[in-house]
This record gives sequence, C-alpha cells and structure tokens, in this order.
Amino acid sequence: MLAKIWTLGLKGIDGFQVLAEVYVASGLPAFSIVGLADTEVKESKDRVVAAIRNSGFDFPAKRITINLSPAEVRKCGTHFDLPIALGVLAACGKLKGAEERLRNTCFVGELALDGGIRPAAGLLPMLLSLSGNAETSAVVPSANRAEAGISGVKAFHAPDLRTLAQALNSGEGLQPCSGEEGGAEEPQADRGDFSEVRGQAFAKRALEIAAAGGHNVLMMGPPGAGKSMLARRFSGIMPPITTEEALEVTKIYSVCGLTRGGRLIPARPFRDPHHTISDIALIGGGSRPRPGEVSMAHNGVLFLDELSEFSRSSLEVLREPLESFQVTVSRARESARFPARFTLIAASNPCPCGFFGHPDRRCRCSPLQVQRYRGKISGPLLDRIDLNIQLSPVRYSHWAQPGEGEPSSAIRERVVAARKIQASRFAGSRTTANAFMSAAQIRKFCRLPAGGHEVLETAMNRLGLSARSLDKILKVSRTMADLEGRVEIRREHLVEAIQYRSFDRAQEPE
Repeated sequence: MLAKIWTLGLKGIDGFQVLAEVYVASGLPAFSIVGLADTEVKESKDRVVAAIRNSGFDFPAKRITINLSPAEVRKCGTHFDLPIALGVLAACGKLKGAEERLRNTCFVGELALDGGIRPAAGLLPMLLSLSGNAETSAVVPSANRAEAGISGVKAFHAPDLRTLAQALNSGEGLQPCSGEEGGAEEPQADRGDFSEVRGQAFAKRALEIAAAGGHNVLMMGPPGAGKSMLARRFSGIMPPITTEEALEVTKIYSVCGLTRGGRLIPARPFRDPHHTISDIALIGGGSRPRPGEVSMAHNGVLFLDELSEFSRSSLEVLREPLESFQVTVSRARESARFPARFTLIAASNPCPCGFFGHPDRRCRCSPLQVQRYRGKISGPLLDRIDLNIQLSPVRYSHWAQPGEGEPSSAIRERVVAARKIQASRFAGSRTTANAFMSAAQIRKFCRLPAGGHEVLETAMNRLGLSARSLDKILKVSRTMADLEGRVEIRREHLVEAIQYRSFDRAQEPE
C-alpha cells in the first residue's frame, strides 16, 4: 500500500514542504530511503523500527520504500523520523479514518527508541514557511510547543508516537501550541554602564553615533586605554530590538539549536568570537551550510577584540557581509543564504607590543613589524568601516575625577530618538538604519549643505578617500543630524565625520 505524509525541510534558514511517500510491498524485508537523504535521515530507519514496536504496533516484515520529494533537494535533520513512522503505520492500515487529517497536516519530530517525540532544531523557520496557508496545520514535539506558538501557524503538539496515533484515529486529543507556554526570559548579561568609563569622550561620542545609525567602528589604542570596556558597554546604548528583528534573530538561533524557553530573542545579540576562530565558523559554511558568527550577530553587535590578531583570511571574509548585509555559502551539493546585518565593533593595538605612538612609553617593534601587524587590516576592509577612533591613554586626572560620567540610559534615549526619525524616514523599505542606506537613498536623504562639496573634495584629495568612504561620511553626517533632530545635514557634521576617517591616510611607523 502507498501512504503520503507531509513534513517540512530546511535549507539555510528557510523552510520548505516535503512529501514523504511510503510504499509497503510484499517481498523480502527491506527498508530503503531515497530522495537525496543525508546520513542522519537514512539512519532514521533504525529509530523508526524501534519506536513503532515499542509503541505497541507490529512492524511489517515487508519491503518498505520511502521517497522524500522533491527528490532533487537535499534533506537533512532527524525530524523526518515522525513522518516516516506515520507513513509506515498509514500504509499498513493502522491509521484508518485519518486520511483527511493526514492530507492537511505537516509532521515534524525526532523519535526516541521508546516512541517518544524529541524536539527538532530549526522548527521556527520551517513552520514560518506555512504562513499564509490557513488550511495546513502542523504537529510538533511537545518540547517545541512554545516555539511553534510564536510562529503564528496553527500547530498541535504530541509527546509520543502512540498518543499521536490514537489522536489521529479518534480525531481528538491533540493540544494546540501557544507561545505563552514558553519559560521565563533569561536575564540579560550585565555588561556595565558607560558612566563607569573614565575619560575617552571622543570615543563615547563616536560610539553614540554608531549606535544611532548602525555604523561600524574600529578603535585603535594602547593596552588599557578602554577599548574592550567601551565595546562591551555598547549594547547598553543600542535601541530595543523590534518584534520583526527578534523574529529574524530567533530563526537563526533556532537553526543552530540555541532557542531556549520557546520565546523570541529578547535583546539584540552580542557576539564576541575569539581571534583564533576559523573562517567557516566566522562566516558560516560547512558541507551542510550553517550560520556563522556574522549571522548569529544579525540585528546586533559583532565585537572583534584584538582585530590584528585574527588571521588575514578570516578578516577578508568580512568584506562581503559588511557591504551586502548577507552571506551566500555555496557548496557542490547546495548553497544557502544567511542574513548578516550587524554593527561591527573592532578593537586593536597599534603594534605587536601595543605602544606605537604612546606619549610616555617607547615602542619596541621594528617598522617592519608594525607594518605587518597593521597590514592584516587591509585597505578594502578599512574602507568598509564608518568610524575610526584613535584612543589615547587615560590620564590620572580623568581616572581620579570625582562622580560618574553620563549613564548609558541617557545616551540610549538620544539613540532611540534618532532611530525613530530613521524608522519614519525609511518606512516601507527594508532599510532599518542610516548605515544600511542604498546609493539611491543616500542621494535622496543626504543632500549636501552650502560649501559641502568643497569640504568633501578637500578631504578626498588630502586623505585619498574612495567613493565608498565619501558615502560613509554622508551616512555618518546624516546620523549626527538625526541625533540633533535636524532635517538637513550641516557643514560641521561633514567636518566631524571626516575626523573619523583618519586611518584612511597611510600611517607609516616612524
């Protein structure tokens, strides 16, 4: 007999429907799975046999063939166990009267040997592929019920195969999924407050601009100047994550199996990989393409501490996502596209010993060592960073200053106000902040003031700026105007934005 069960597959972070066709025929006992199934899918036959028998059903001693359609698309994951098992039961006549329910329902879940249904990774993006199809529902593992509840898709949950089979035969007994069933939100990591940072007013101003417009930042300075301290407090001044942004982030974390409690990610991600990270771990990839750190930081912050200690190849793979805000991973068998719209905060010492240009301490590095160290940050990568900040050592007078500086909450209020202006400006488009403006939007929203052309021309000739750098200056200037609540960019905004391009000028060691 032939049975057909609908299920869901995953490609990158996008789901698609899969039809599991199960054919049970007379002949020598055999169990084969076709349809470009990956290793974990082919291993499901052993789990399915044990789960069916331990659920109180007889497993047929016949020739069983399972085809996962569309056959030209690779199928990965253990969540095909449940639809395969239901297909076997339906083909053997164990699910009589459930034909209509099977026709309009997708089943997802991994099977334990005792028949229990275990959670599936990537459930949220798979269910979102059913959005807009009111006639189709889904049955998911009970452990995934909260995650299914936030998808907006009509979904039910089942704890084990036996309970599910009984519910399908009777037409009742399955409980609906609800997003309210998720566990309590995990407390966010306390990364400190900007009031704790002594001095460095120039850097604080730059980071406020970066948070208000989503701009990338590179901080360079000697050890102890406060680079890491400032970067780790940056997420405290960023605007709250929107529901749409949280859904995008949760999809990525769901694919990686990192969703907890079945709730939307409550805050913007902050990812800080170690400088020994591999290219694939940073950008994403593998034989089965998976999101990397740049995608895990989507709608949040990617902090690269000790930037010049990263391998040159790891840094160069950042060029594409910094420009296109996405990553395309192509392999021989498949390709996947992951979103990567993040704010890069990078910190680096000026040389291997850290004291090149220090006003009080002598640098021990040779000119060649300094050149090689800085050479890891290539010109094309530097060109994609909006704000370059040179930090000086903190003086005792600043360190011993009584009282606290401006708190993160006050800075965040200005950032949120600026982001509201941008949300109104870019309403109806996919642009979320000034840093992500297209060329057409730059021409429309970043009109130069009187004397602006002369300012940019002088800067381009003296600093050797590229056309991309000029666009960055305009975007940063637009953000400065937003922070002040001004409609038009002013000349002083351009001048200040140019100050943050100091690394564009060739800096040779003395």
